[in-house]
Amino acid sequence: MRIGELSRRTGVSVPTIKYYVREGLLPAGRLTSPNQAHYDDAHERRLRLVRALLDVGGLSVAAIREVLDAVDDSERPVHKVLGEAAVRIAPRHGGEPDAELEAARTTAKELIARRGWRVNASSPQSEALAGALAAFGRVGHADFVQVLDDYAAAAERVAAADLSYVAGNAKREDVVESAVIGTVLGDAVFVALRRLAHVDASAQMYGDGEKPAPGPGAAPEPGC
Repeated sequence: MRIGELSRRTGVSVPTIKYYVREGLLPAGRLTSPNQAHYDDAHERRLRLVRALLDVGGLSVAAIREVLDAVDDSERPVHKVLGEAAVRIAPRHGGEPDAELEAARTTAKELIARRGWRVNASSPQSEALAGALAAFGRVGHADFVQVLDDYAAAAERVAAADLSYVAGNAKREDVVESAVIGTVLGDAVFVALRRLAHVDASAQMYGDGEKPAPGPGAAPEPGC
C-alpha cells in the first residue's frame, strides 16, 4: 500500500507517519520509485502500536523509541523487554526527599520482601509505589498502608492474568509485542475497571437503591 492508504487505514495523517519514520518509530517503506514507497501490514501493525503507546499509554516519542528498540532486539529476553516498558511508564517522584518519602520507601521495600517478589527494591516501580504512599501520608491518610497487602494480592492476580494472555502467542515477536501492549494498555484497562468497581461498591455500601443512569448509547430497558 502507499502512504495515503496507510494513513486512511490507521487514521494517522501522512505528515505524522513521515515524522514517525524520521524519528525511528516506524520503518521506512520499500522504495518502488524515487518518489514512491510501499508499506505493508507490518507497517500498519507497528503504526497502531505506536499510537496506542502514545495515546493510551502516554509515553513520549523518546520513550516509545526505546521500548520499540527493545521489542526489535531479538537477543533481549522477554523479561528484559517487559522491564523496559515498565520503567518507561512508571511515574517519577518529582519533589525533594522528605520524611514521608523515606518512610514510604521503607514500606515499599518491606512489602516486596514480605511478598517474596523477585524485583529490585530500588527499581523505578518501587520508587513509584513509594511516591504514591508518601502522597497518602502527606494528606493525612498514612493508614492506607493497612490495605497495601490486599492491593498487592490483587496485583499478583492481574499480573498472572497478563502473562497468561502473553503466553498464548507462539512467536517470539508476538510474545514481546503482547507483553508491551499488556503492560501499557493493561494499565488503562485496570484503572477503568477499578473505577467501575468503585462506583458499584459505593452504590452497594452507601447507595439509596436507585439504579444508575444509563450511559451514552445504552439501550433502553424493556417497557421504557
